[in-house]
Amino acid sequence: MKLLHIDSSVLGPHSISRQVSAAIVERLRQATPGLEVGYRDLTLTPLAHLSGPHLAAAQGTAADAALQQDLAAGQAVLNEFLAADIVVLGAPMYNFTIPSQLKAWIDRILVAGKTFKYGPQGAEGLAGDKRVIVAISRGGFYGADTPAAVGEHLETYLRWVFGFIGVTKPEFISADGIQVGPEHREKALAGALQAATNLHAA
Repeated sequence: MKLLHIDSSVLGPHSISRQVSAAIVERLRQATPGLEVGYRDLTLTPLAHLSGPHLAAAQGTAADAALQQDLAAGQAVLNEFLAADIVVLGAPMYNFTIPSQLKAWIDRILVAGKTFKYGPQGAEGLAGDKRVIVAISRGGFYGADTPAAVGEHLETYLRWVFGFIGVTKPEFISADGIQVGPEHREKALAGALQAATNLHAA
């Protein structure tokens, strides 16, 4: 069984989402003998954002050497995702949504004919056999019963993205209110880490 671990926070060791995603991976590693773990840090090896030349290359236009290198990196990202049975994703909220580095990764895995297809009934996800667990961190509180709920475009976006490719029940572990104050930060982290240790085996 293969697990793909993705981190997207720019904060390195100070990141809450990185700490929680690492705890999730460790929990699954301990609970799943022989688990093969791959790791990608989207801030250390960032993908280029999609551009006109990317789309032209997808239509058969010749690409220069630099673009060819990036296209190869995008194909490697897609292959990693397709090969994984479990995906653990560290996703902090930046300005109410996902980091741009994570968006660049998502743009490389949402590929028609690979992770979804269009048919008579519309779009059909092709990646529904995967387990996706997301560690999210948010500076404030964005629950459905909060005034800021309308500004939540992190978890809601990721639920839609993974649902679109067939993962209808992604799992989320949240650390909320980490910018409210040190006490809230520690409480949120402790709760998220506890939730990670309580995850059921793969």
